[in-house]
Amino acid sequence: MAYELPPLSYDYAALEPHIDAETMKLHHDKHHATYVNNLNGAIEKHPDLAKHSPEDLLRNLSTIPEDIRAVVRNNGGGHVNHSMFWLIMKPNGGGEPTGKIGDQIKKDFGSFADFKKLFNETTAKQFGSGWGWLVWEGGKLKVVTTPNQDNPISQGQYPILGNDVWEHAYYLKYQNKRPDYLAAWWGTVNWDEVNKRFEHAKK
Repeated sequence: MAYELPPLSYDYAALEPHIDAETMKLHHDKHHATYVNNLNGAIEKHPDLAKHSPEDLLRNLSTIPEDIRAVVRNNGGGHVNHSMFWLIMKPNGGGEPTGKIGDQIKKDFGSFADFKKLFNETTAKQFGSGWGWLVWEGGKLKVVTTPNQDNPISQGQYPILGNDVWEHAYYLKYQNKRPDYLAAWWGTVNWDEVNKRFEHAKK
């Protein structure tokens, strides 16, 4: 198998009350696992692609053979997006952003409260399934959304933080109340990991 499902570094219930254990179990063990399996199935048809990281596949979608391009876009995206998602959350997370990302958020958005409001409002409006992102592009932080499992890497942007607004990410606990989930999710954020991603983005 070219690509593998990364294990969670915390228990399924560790993000409660913000994200419930049942959602975490289904989201990681079923949804993410399916993306990995489908991506591996596509790569088997063109084994030379297995030497590339999933991020590189998404960065160069136009070079992927047409017969598997859509599968790689959707499932490679699902794999990359979720691999990041589990890492940027942690038990007892949240609070104000620390370190350099905290400084940059203040510089580009005025305050953390202003950034959070913009992020939540923008992401809540994403029609159907998709993601809300904080990306680094052209020396500046920006809030963007993508449909389905599209990743900003494909648009030349580097995702520093992202929140999943597919219904499977929140429906068991929040039903159709996406804004409530978005507001609660900040209580899970692992700012240490976000700072690592920010450092990588600047390189």
